[in-house]
Amino acid sequence: IDDGTLTIAQRNVTLTSASDTKAYDGKPLRKEEVEVSGDGFANGEGAAYSDFASRTTVGTSDNTFTYTLNEGTNKDNYNITTVPGKLTVTKDEKQVVVTITEKSNTVKYDGKEHTVKGYDVTSISNPLYKKTDFTFKGNDEVKGTNAGTYDMELKPEDFHNTNGNFSNVSFVIDDGTLTIAQRNVTLTSA
Repeated sequence: IDDGTLTIAQRNVTLTSASDTKAYDGKPLRKEEVEVSGDGFANGEGAAYSDFASRTTVGTSDNTFTYTLNEGTNKDNYNITTVPGKLTVTKDEKQVVVTITEKSNTVKYDGKEHTVKGYDVTSISNPLYKKTDFTFKGNDEVKGTNAGTYDMELKPEDFHNTNGNFSNVSFVIDDGTLTIAQRNVTLTSA
């Protein structure tokens, strides 16, 4: 007797999660789809998919996921390979305008040096962009002693975007001043 056999080979199944791309909008990017390829599952058998990855900030990452075989689907009958797709978030290219208002003050001349220091962020055109998303490197101080008007003279280039999710940020300066008013003096002869 030369033995004969019945060999039932495993089915090769590839599970590939979908890829997707969007511009940064502060919300997570998700793509909860899986393509089944290779031999596929036998009739009436299959799997359920869950725990899909997500991405919120600019960059690319794997769309990982997990799967659970359906009831009646025996894992020993399958050689399953998972392939993650890619989730890509690109920079928001729409213009963000940050309005900076220099502080101001008005005093009456008294022979002493006066100082105005600092600025306020009075508006940002995109609510996703925050005050902590830029740095300042400049001189936000103006000093004066004699009567007159002194400008702080901040420049847009003193401010630098540090949030990698935005590519088009501009800064607008509303001027502030230190005003030292003249003293009104009346000299009356006797």
